[in-house]
Amino acid sequence: MHANNLWGGSFEIHGEQAMEDEQSRNMELDPRALVRRSELDETQQSWLLGPQVAAKRKDAYVDLGCFVCKRKVLWWVLGAFFVAFVVIGIPIIIAKSLPKHKSSPPPPDEYSKALRKALLFFNAQKSGRLPKNNGIPWRGNSGLSDGVNQTDLNHGLVGGYYDAGDNIKFHFPMAFSMSLLSWSVVEYSDKYKALGEYDHVRDIIKWGTDYLLLTFNSSASKIDKIYAQVGTAKNGTKTPDDHYCWQRPEDMSYPRPVIAVTSAPDLAGEVAAALAAASIVFRDNPAYSARLLRGATAAYNFARRSGQRSTYSHGNPEIAAFYNSTGYWDEYMWSAAWMYYATGNSSIATFATDPRLPKNANAFLRVPDLGVLSWDNKLPAAMLLWTRFRIFLNPGYPYEESLRGYFNATGMNMCSLLRTFKVFNWTKGGMIELNHGQPQPLQYVANAAFLANLYADYMDASNVPGWDCGPYYFSTDVLRSFAASQINYILGDNPQKMSYVVGYGQNYPRHVHHRGASTPHNGVKYSCTGGWKWRDAKSRNPNTITGAMVAGPDRFDRFSDVRTNYKYTEPTMAGNAGLVAALVSLTKTGETGIDVNTIFASVPSLFPVSPPPPPPWQP
Repeated sequence: MHANNLWGGSFEIHGEQAMEDEQSRNMELDPRALVRRSELDETQQSWLLGPQVAAKRKDAYVDLGCFVCKRKVLWWVLGAFFVAFVVIGIPIIIAKSLPKHKSSPPPPDEYSKALRKALLFFNAQKSGRLPKNNGIPWRGNSGLSDGVNQTDLNHGLVGGYYDAGDNIKFHFPMAFSMSLLSWSVVEYSDKYKALGEYDHVRDIIKWGTDYLLLTFNSSASKIDKIYAQVGTAKNGTKTPDDHYCWQRPEDMSYPRPVIAVTSAPDLAGEVAAALAAASIVFRDNPAYSARLLRGATAAYNFARRSGQRSTYSHGNPEIAAFYNSTGYWDEYMWSAAWMYYATGNSSIATFATDPRLPKNANAFLRVPDLGVLSWDNKLPAAMLLWTRFRIFLNPGYPYEESLRGYFNATGMNMCSLLRTFKVFNWTKGGMIELNHGQPQPLQYVANAAFLANLYADYMDASNVPGWDCGPYYFSTDVLRSFAASQINYILGDNPQKMSYVVGYGQNYPRHVHHRGASTPHNGVKYSCTGGWKWRDAKSRNPNTITGAMVAGPDRFDRFSDVRTNYKYTEPTMAGNAGLVAALVSLTKTGETGIDVNTIFASVPSLFPVSPPPPPPWQP
């Protein structure tokens, strides 16, 4: 290396030729250029250092702590964030700061419109001292002396509901109506809430259950009788009673006897079912729910009491002429289901799945009529409730044998509703004849529509697309179509183009067989026989009993809108309860599907609890 090499790099030249070349270059250089200098002048510094400084600025880096990046890249990133903020962020901030307008809910479908009206029927049927918000201007306080002379009744039998177009309170169908309404709320509470009818339907149920708690000593753990009816009617006599007289409930002046029974496995079982089902509806009110459950337990124990198990109507012609009970094993199965769901008492589930119960109830016989739900036959509804237990909780042994039987029988009940199998006759207009062409068919049709659509919802909730009917397999859509077709028939899709729900549509019955609706609300009190002129009048009812589903057409799809022909024009509580349940199951307004879990809230775990994990190891 040359000692005076100020530029860096190698100046070494090898060989003789290299020595000569080196000497010749040295001779050509200015000797002063070879003088070693300790520092460079400004021109040299700028020439040598200038390009290097510029390069350093070009590739400047910024230390951000976690990483190092080029300054130019950093500026690009910051710029991009700024542009994004201007383009996206500012509009979002402006949008968020503007007043919010909630989007209006979708308009209710036709089932929802009919449902709102059907619920009003119960307001028109209320007995007792009416609340100010009852909403039926032509109704007032009535029946305020019912049962007040009974020494064993602290508060009499004031309240409840009149059953139909007369002024009698029949507790058997009343309790069934409350059971059915409570079931619909347990399954479809979200739909009721979306429609704004949740509080309304709960008020209807509570009006009924408050009254049912008066029909026996509901504060006692053990009872020995229960009241079955208020008011009587003896056909063919001229004695003033609830049939002979045509008076508004507010004007009743004739005696209204009460009937108590000491053997009532059917009635007490139905009352227990109603109170237990309602206790689930009112779980958000613990005190009232507990009161309902205490009453349900007392009624259930009374129903199951050994020794006295004749039907409540046996030996009581005042009852048997109207709501005669044909058995009580279906009420045992029905009330046991609701009591188990309300209490979680495993002994009740054991009783309900004992093979002797379905045998006594003829549950597994292929008898079509046993698959038709009514105020007298709860068997298909009870088996569907226990089928629900199997579908969603699948408890297995020791319940499986009976539960599988309930499941299979329920499937066959659904098959019997299909026109393909010709189990029941159908009218030419498309109504299934579940009561074989007898009067008042619509209550059976509405009940069947509810069970069919509910069963389809159970299948959908368990991700099962359909069910077997012998060698055939049908999708749940078939059941939904059946349910919709029958309710559509009731709402006007029939040969008469008549809506059989008063107030729904333009063409509906105007001469409903109903004392209160047919008597003018004019402040005049008509006597027992003085009201006959309104019964026999050819004019329309002066008061519209909105939501009442009348008895319905005959087997030829014919309908007679005549007030005195109750077989066509009289509504009932049980019929309207089934209609409400079917309508809420079919409506698409609000949430769809069922509430799978609420009904099981009190049911204990059916399987052993997993042991806790071992404690952490310590040396």
